[in-house]
Amino acid sequence: MRVGGEWAYVCLLAGLANRGITGHSAGRARDASLVLGAFATLGFPLTGVEVFHTDRGGGFGNARIDGPLDVFGIGGSPSRKGDPYDNAVVESTNRLLKKELIYRDHHTGLEQPRSDLNDYVRWSDDQRLRSTPGYRSPNEFTQQGLVL
Repeated sequence: MRVGGEWAYVCLLAGLANRGITGHSAGRARDASLVLGAFATLGFPLTGVEVFHTDRGGGFGNARIDGPLDVFGIGGSPSRKGDPYDNAVVESTNRLLKKELIYRDHHTGLEQPRSDLNDYVRWSDDQRLRSTPGYRSPNEFTQQGLVL
């Protein structure tokens, strides 16, 4: 997204089990800090993460990210050519974020998009109904103890 005439980036961590946004961050650079910022917003410990997937894995392949993944036993994406399951979930989440938040407003600084992102994530996880978890919100699906 463009913010104040410069590029800004959003990192979303999507939950495959409930289709929610489990972590998020926004920043001026597409680097390890963006991913680590998203990890920092998780509402549960990193031990609860089983798989990490990034659409542009090579751009984020560095020790700052690999270290926590190794320490907490977080595996790489199972998606391979012809099996894009987790990528499809993330791409769908990204598409909705762009349509419902990013393309709607023009921002001159990064603080407002960060605040808007926080509000969007709360709304998306509490109220947005998703078809895969039975037309429930991600939080409702999780609170009911359901599994896919």
